Formats: sequence, C-alpha cells, structure tokens
Amino acid sequence: MWRALRIVGLWLLPLAGSSAADVLLVGAQAQPSYRSFSAGLQVRRSDDVVQFRSVGQMPAPATLKPDVRLILLDDAALDWRLGQSAGPTALVLRINRVQAQQRWPHQRPAFLTLLWSDPPPARQLRLIHYLLPKARRVGVLHSERSQFLLDELRPVAHRLGLEIVPQAWNGPRNSRALQQVLADSDVLLGLDDPELYNALTAKNLLLSSYSRQLALIGPTAGFVRAGALASTFSDQTDWLAVLDRLLDQPAAQWPRSLYPSQFGVSGNQRVAHTLGLEPIDSTAAALAIEEVPSP
Repeated sequence: MWRALRIVGLWLLPLAGSSAADVLLVGAQAQPSYRSFSAGLQVRRSDDVVQFRSVGQMPAPATLKPDVRLILLDDAALDWRLGQSAGPTALVLRINRVQAQQRWPHQRPAFLTLLWSDPPPARQLRLIHYLLPKARRVGVLHSERSQFLLDELRPVAHRLGLEIVPQAWNGPRNSRALQQVLADSDVLLGLDDPELYNALTAKNLLLSSYSRQLALIGPTAGFVRAGALASTFSDQTDWLAVLDRLLDQPAAQWPRSLYPSQFGVSGNQRVAHTLGLEPIDSTAAALAIEEVPSP
C-alpha cells in the first residue's frame, strides 16, 4: 500500500524543469466576465494553473508564495493588495491614468505593474489626424485630476501639426467653459476622466458638440456607442495577449506601466453621416494609426 501511495505521490509532483506557474486572478466577487477572462487566459496558458479567487477568499498578501503570478481585476482587489507591502508583484487591470494619479500623486508602489485601461493619448491624437485631416485645433476639457495629461498631449500634437486648446471644466454647471472650448476648437478630444465624462454629463457634451458640428473623439468605446464619433480601444483578446506575453517574463522584468500594443477602432457610422464624413473603416483606421511611429 505504501508503495502505491508513493507512486501516486510521484505523479502529483511537478516534472523536473517544468516551467508551469500558478496564476491567480483576484476580483471583488465571482462574475461571468471574470470567469470568462480566467478561462481565456487558461486556454493561452495551458501549462500553467490559472485560478480566480474573490477578495473574500484571499489571505493576507504577505502569506502568498512569492512566485505566484498575481492579476488584480478591480479596485477591491487592488485595495486588498495594497493592504500590505510584502507579497508578490501584481499586474493591475482596469485602472486608468487619472485614477492612478489620484491614488498616487507622487510615487506608486514598486510591487505594482499598471496596465492602463484608457486609450493612449498619443493614439487618440493620431486617430484625429487620420479621420479629420483638416482639423487643427483640438479642444481638451480637463479637471484638476486630469490636467497633468496636457503636458503629454502637447508635444505629440505639435508633431502632428495640431494645437491643444485646453479648458478647465467642472461639469454641467459650467456651461460657459464648455461653450468656449467648442467655439475655439475643430474637434473635441475626450480624456478618460470619470469626473467629466460620465452618465450625467454625456447628453450635455454630445448635444453641445454636435450643435456646433464638432466631433467628439473618445474617451472610450462606450462613449462611441452613446454618440461620440470614434475611439481606439483594446478588448479582452488584446488584454489576454498582453498578459500572455508578460507571464512569459520574470516578474522582476515587468514594466512599471503599460498600454496594450494591440488595439482596434470603434466608429459611430450614424454620427459620421450626420457630420458629413465618410463611413469609418475601423480596420483601415487601426492600420493607418499603427503605421505612424509613436512619438
């Protein structure tokens, strides 16, 4: 009997030289989208053990094995990991630049790699340059939280022959600021700043811009469905490709932050027609943007 148990035990041990890893995805609670994402990653990482756990099922971060590959899917998971500095390095999904700036205005924890959920500002400007070649003045509404992105936008815009027209805005109550930037611009670029672009402001923003026959680019694919002209975006397949590549590397080599290199373009054909523009070929737009070297 002991001989049989020993043989079974040997079968359960990892093979010598195996590169299999434990990949742990953590979220607030189990939901279909998280299960689907975990299953998609397991398909890509067939040699690894990919599991999902809710925050309530997780022990303290410091008690986890150092070599666990940790992927945080939402704010609740991020708050759990931030509870202790000790523990494995984590990949953080579903966080944008503005949210990160609000959390860490000076220095981010060294044990986090942030995978940005908002479209890269430079890529959005290239989309404007492609779809609206006659546009020169790009209006940008910003709050105190998103103002830091202006310094990133200006040099990219300059290289594309564009001018950034900034305007501080604190929401629907300040209609004068909105009307001013619309009057001074050829197109409006939306930053993924939840304080400005949300369900409460969407109607006012879209109606105001189109009353002046101005297109809104971004801030997200969700806004395109609501009435923005277009935006770049990365879907689940794109993010799985990013994770697959990162998980092939030691955690010590993960970058501090990263935008996905794979992306698509979402366009609203009804809005394009209303503005007198040609139908948007999303595939051609994505290829054209990709061909332009990133500044």
